[in-house]
Amino acid sequence: LQLVESGGGLVQPGGSLRLSCIASSFTLDYYAIGWFRQAPGKEREAVSCINRSGSSTNYTDSVKGRFTISRDNARDNVKSTVYLQMNNLKPEDTAVYYCAAGGICLLSQSYFGAWGQGTQVTVSS
Repeated sequence: LQLVESGGGLVQPGGSLRLSCIASSFTLDYYAIGWFRQAPGKEREAVSCINRSGSSTNYTDSVKGRFTISRDNARDNVKSTVYLQMNNLKPEDTAVYYCAAGGICLLSQSYFGAWGQGTQVTVSS
């Protein structure tokens, strides 16, 4: 099971980015999806997750009010996509961001078993 992230890049503090997550060989519709990040020299941490239907979301405290997770489930031959809209970015948001698929939306890596390779987000002036 392979997920693919996109949308990372270099942005100034206060700027915005939108990350996307798709699956290359299966549909995301049946899974909770989480976003995680790992900054240099730090452990990977949970950022946000969304349940299968999109009716429930969770956020780590440091991104509440700034990040929004959402999903478009598959329709009309269009792949399911999960997004992470990141606004008012701060230098401390700099990290490699990963999406992962799991069974339940809880902010712990333990609940997620299929991972992408990550996309770099750098917030700097």
